[in-house]
Amino acid sequence: MRSHLLNDTTAEQYRRSVTQGVERVAAKLATTQRPFTGVTVDDLAPRIDGIDLDRPLHDTAAVLDELEDVYLRDAVYFHHPRYLAHLNCPVVIPAVLAEAVLTAVNSSLDTWDQSAGGTLIERKLIDWTTARAGLGPAADGVFTSGGTQSNLQALLLAREEAKPGEGGADLAKLRVFASEVSHFSVQKSAKLLGLGPDAVVAVPVDHDKRLQTVALARELERCAADGLVPMAVVATAGTTDFGSIDPLPEIAALCAQYGVWMHVDAAYGCGLLASLKYRDRLTGIERADSVTVDYHKSFFQPVSSSALLVRDAATLRHATYHAEYLNPRRMVRERIPNQVDKSLQTTRRFDALKLWMTLRVMGADGIGELFDEVCDLAAEGWQLLAADPRFDVVVEPSLSTLVFRYIPAAVTEPAEIDRANLYARKALFASGDAVVAGTKVAGRHYLKFTLLNPETTTADIAAVLDLIAGHAEQYLGESLDRAS
Repeated sequence: MRSHLLNDTTAEQYRRSVTQGVERVAAKLATTQRPFTGVTVDDLAPRIDGIDLDRPLHDTAAVLDELEDVYLRDAVYFHHPRYLAHLNCPVVIPAVLAEAVLTAVNSSLDTWDQSAGGTLIERKLIDWTTARAGLGPAADGVFTSGGTQSNLQALLLAREEAKPGEGGADLAKLRVFASEVSHFSVQKSAKLLGLGPDAVVAVPVDHDKRLQTVALARELERCAADGLVPMAVVATAGTTDFGSIDPLPEIAALCAQYGVWMHVDAAYGCGLLASLKYRDRLTGIERADSVTVDYHKSFFQPVSSSALLVRDAATLRHATYHAEYLNPRRMVRERIPNQVDKSLQTTRRFDALKLWMTLRVMGADGIGELFDEVCDLAAEGWQLLAADPRFDVVVEPSLSTLVFRYIPAAVTEPAEIDRANLYARKALFASGDAVVAGTKVAGRHYLKFTLLNPETTTADIAAVLDLIAGHAEQYLGESLDRAS
């Protein structure tokens, strides 16, 4: 079995095996006609359940044949222009190449003696991103597994900063303020951090789904009057449902006034840091104490590639623990750069290499151009929806998300319209012709396009809208037949 270990004696076998795999995937990408096959759980589960993992095939080609049957054929392909659902982007080739390199070398980014150049590359990329965000010369950060982890660590730092003095603040008194359409990880983080069930205060949003600063000011004032401690305000730069960007300058002013940690969840909107046209939509982010960025959303990177940025590097000490076998305290005095000193993770992939390769091949402007394209596409899609009497569209996009629902010409009960939209989404997914997402707005079911593929066109959007209307009309027609 040593013949399967990657080393100097198996380099040629490694080349052959990886080449076989790359050729399979390349062939699949080149011939994929739909984003999804429409396979059901009941169809696919027996195939996977029937595989005996204790009986290996001992042949790479045979395993790839099997993989075609249980995964590659029925995978959801984000590169297809009619995948319009979640915050999944098509990935750029330099990053995929980096993925192959980092996986084979298998550096772990926790300590210098496991990563060397990898440590410095990650630090350079953090400095590059904090400079793009304008966080100042004392800024720092660390790569993470994704936005949820970044938000968790940001709120950990905020919690510790909110507990000055001996004994610190009572956790039950700490409050976190976020808009009512902020990411669920804010609530999850509060629970993991031991805060009370009422810790997260949902602040109302305006018509454009942006946090209302008047309401935030009122909640901060109430917090102080009630003897509670405002721990953090989470501003969102690109909400998951609407792509809305909270008014960052006004929120920053309130945070300064009340002495509150300002965190910006820019997991989605971070692509604007490279934008050639829309960077001003992030004005105010430079005043944040911490920022979440997900390169695997709007920088066209493979999962996972994310980071937490902080204005003051010293605040990262709240995540620092020393172990004699790994990162003893003396290493700090010796100026040995161990990334585990900043991270919630210990063993950690060299995900930074993907962004590094992308920047060195394409440049930041190349990334920004791609993200600008999808923002422009969303604006065109909004115009299509606004002019189409079959649909109700919620807000004009700030990024690349469109939320809408089919509305029949005949007067129909709202609950029946809900069911028609749900049916249309499910029928579309089952057909494999396109994949769209769904959400609720004011308790009603809506559909969602998250446009992150520059290859998607307005013709694709128009065609998918026609498919949605067709499925919804079919449902309503059948519903009338059942009722008659």
